[in-house]
This record gives sequence, structure tokens and C-alpha cells, in this order.
Amino acid sequence: MSSLADEVERRRTFAIISHPDAGKTTLTEKLLLYAGAIELAGAVRGRKTDRHVVSDWMDIERERGISVTSAAVEFDLGPHHLTLLDTPGHKDFSEDTYRTLFAVDGVVMVIDAAKGIESQTRKLFEVCKLRRLPVLTFINKLDLPSRDPFDLLDEIERVLGIHAVPMNWPIGSGDRFRGVYDLQRGLVHLYDRKARAHPAPVNVGSVDDPRLQQLIGDDAWKALVDESALVTGAGTTFSHQAYLDFQMTPVFFGSALSNFGLEPFLYALTELAPPPRGRESDRGIILPESPEFSAFVFKIQANMNKRHRDRVAFLRVCSGVFERDMVIVNAREGQEIRAARPYRFFGGKRETIDRAFPGDVVGLVNPGQFGIGDTLYTGTPLTYPPIPRFPAEHFGVARLRDVRFKQFDEAIKQLEEEGLMQVLFPIIGRREPILGTVGPLQLEVLAVRLKDEYNVDADVESLPYKAARWLTGPADKIAATAGTTGTRSVKDRHDRPVMLFDSEWSLDYAQRTHPDVQFLAVHEG
Repeated sequence: MSSLADEVERRRTFAIISHPDAGKTTLTEKLLLYAGAIELAGAVRGRKTDRHVVSDWMDIERERGISVTSAAVEFDLGPHHLTLLDTPGHKDFSEDTYRTLFAVDGVVMVIDAAKGIESQTRKLFEVCKLRRLPVLTFINKLDLPSRDPFDLLDEIERVLGIHAVPMNWPIGSGDRFRGVYDLQRGLVHLYDRKARAHPAPVNVGSVDDPRLQQLIGDDAWKALVDESALVTGAGTTFSHQAYLDFQMTPVFFGSALSNFGLEPFLYALTELAPPPRGRESDRGIILPESPEFSAFVFKIQANMNKRHRDRVAFLRVCSGVFERDMVIVNAREGQEIRAARPYRFFGGKRETIDRAFPGDVVGLVNPGQFGIGDTLYTGTPLTYPPIPRFPAEHFGVARLRDVRFKQFDEAIKQLEEEGLMQVLFPIIGRREPILGTVGPLQLEVLAVRLKDEYNVDADVESLPYKAARWLTGPADKIAATAGTTGTRSVKDRHDRPVMLFDSEWSLDYAQRTHPDVQFLAVHEG
């Protein structure tokens, strides 16, 4: 039987981040296909298709061909055990997307070669920066018209503030794309637009090898020689430690849809990406090899099984060994809980497990015992830091069409516990709760789920606010902010003061006119 240290070493827990349509869904499927976890790559192209990415399980996801919630998929690739946490890539993603990045040890960033860094990529990268998560970059769609690779690398460094080190180099792009040259190993991977299978890489040693000129033609060869000389002349070489320290991102070029460039990228994912590492707690760093079990709840999903109306808490195991039927303690209330029905997931499918190791994600049926951010442990008590709350950007009011107030209140409470939205309460004016989400689609998701899962008919009316901030400072100074132009004063479920803003101008004005008050975009816990 392998040791705990061996199990930790072979694990890789990661997420894929991107802007919509950069190719995250396709890359996810190709990873699973390559690992033998699925038999058919059916990347979703639209609402009419009958295939859906395996990590999407909610009805609205399958209908729209998008990811709305974060799902966990586990699979083996060679000697390594990989856990991929799927972060919704649609522009209307949720706060759930941010929280998922607190449960991984590394990130794959997918960038469209024609579009470069886009808005959602920037937002998600900021969370990676907050956690200093190592980032592997895959620049996708090289078989389509693309931007200059030097421009793309410069944009990564300029916009994201991290050194970008190419691990391979594209030979042309679009209809002139001939393949990539491996800068680390002197291999050339040739791209055959017509062939389904790509030829084995050719070891040419260096760009000066005459065989390379014969393989790709004079013009492409001359361009590669010139460009690779510029790359080498820049003097930036890859450092594994710098990558682990969030100072550098290795960059790979390829095409996920055509499977091109995936093999060297997968090699990097398993060989370069870190295994589970120690986590900060109120007792200091807890190493994954520590014998006592610990974990934290990073996600709660209601009604994964509609027949049983169950809620599942997703745990990220941090140390020790999780075992079925073990008694664990919830640090928030000191409550002992028997882990009687632990699951692992493959999209919407679940199977009962007996054991799990650091880096693994375990689902426990949650009859109201867990909340997002809860620390679970055995043995010596400890608490992991709370998962920050991120500001809502879209707001609405749900209004019942009937008188099922009890069902409505329970549904709102459960969906808030899950993290679908934040519930805010007006300090003055109408007392109906305001629902805040990160993306506008979540307001639509809310109405659909109220009907499908709770049999509650409600209309969700949008409100004109664009941003929210938590307020901290002297009570009298916070009180003086009420009535500021373009704002509304509310409070959250924990009675913390929050202000809503109808524009960036009103947010800036409030900050300038109330210097003694802090307007927090992220709240710790």
C-alpha cells in the first residue's frame, strides 16, 4: 500500500480559467479524452447539439452549452491523479468561480491567440494573484488567424504583471500554421491540417538543423530562426521555482480543438504543476503529510439529486487521510459529524468512496451542517482562513407570483448558502431583499431554479446598480455616507453595512467625499 506522502506527491489539483470562447471547454474535454476518462469529445457548440461537456450537469448548462456552476472531475494520467475543478467560463459566471480557485494548487490559463487577454481572464487572474497560484498558460487556436506571438507574450507581462516564458514557439499561424518548435528539447511538432493524427515529433536539436528547413520550407524556417533568436536573446529562461513562486508563467502554443500541442502541455501539467502544499491555519502551516485529517468546504450545491432534494458540500482535503464513516469536527460550532456518505464526482455522476487524500475533493450530503469556508478536522483543533466574499456586480429583486412565502424564504436561504447570490437588506425603503450576483445570467438562473427545484414562481426584476462595497470605519462616518448621490445603503446577512452604486462615477465620488470610510471590494469571510 502506498504511503500518504506518495499519494500526496502524485496528486495535481487544478482549475482552468479563461474568457468565454477561448477554448476552455474544448481543452477540458481533450484532457479527459487523452486520459481515457471519456470516449467521445463532444465540445458544446450550441443549443441544438445533443452532446455536452462532461463537467456540465445542470439543465440550464446543457441547454445553453455553457458552464454555470463549478464541478469536480477526477481522473488518472499516467502515475498522476488529477482533480480538475471546472470554473464556469461564461461571461455571466458566479462568485462560485472565484471560490473554486481557493481549492486548487495550480491554474491553467487559456488565451485565445487572436484576442489575447480579455476581461474575465483578468478578473480570475487577480484571484490567482491573491493566492499566488502557479499558472500554466496555453495560447489556443493557432490554426486560426492569430496575433503576433511576441505581442501576446508582451500583453501577458504588461497586463497581468507576470513574466511569460515560451516553452515552444509557433511556426506560422492561421492557414500558414506549420506546427511548434519545442524550445526546451529541440523537437519540432508538425501540424497536418488534413490528418486526424499528428506525426510524432522530430528531434532536430536546434533551429539550425537542415532537416528542419526541409520539413517546414524556406520561408517558415527563416522566420523561425529570426524569432527564436529574439526569444533566446531576451535572456529569460524558465525557472521551475519562479513558476511555483508566481513570478513566471510557462507559455505553450497549440490548438485544443485539433489536439495539437496537447501532449507537451499535458507533460508540463503533470511534471511542473505542484502537488498539494501546506496551508496556513490558526496553528501555522498544516502540511498535507500531517497524519491528522483536515479539510475545508469551498462549495455547496443544492439539489444535485432532485429526487432527494439533497445539498452536497464539497470538501477540499488538506491533510491526512479521509475515510468513510469517520467522525469529523466542524470547527465553526465544535459539532461532531459522521461522514457516512462520501462521494466523488464525474460531472453530475457520483460514486461512493472509502478514502481520499490531500488534494482530493469529497462530496458530503449536507443537511444544513456545513457552510462555505467551514474547517473540518480530526484530532487537534484548527481553523483555516475564511474564504473571502467578492462584490456583486448585478442586482435584482425577486417577487412572488403567489403566496408561497415559506417555500420562497427557504429557497432563497438555501441558494444563498450555496453561494448563488448574496442577499442584501435595505436599511430604509421597501424591506424586500435585494439579490446580488457576479454575473447577470445568475439572476436568470435564480428564477429557473426557484421554479424547477422549489416549485416557486417568481419574477426577478433587475435593479440599476453596478457595484457593491462593504463599508468599514467609525460608525458615525459610515452613517454619514447615507444619501450619497447615486448610492443606496443596505446591509448583508451578518448586518455588515454595504453600499450599492449606480455607476463607477458614484463609487469614485463616495470614496473621495468620505475619506474616513473604507470601501472594500473583497471581504475576508
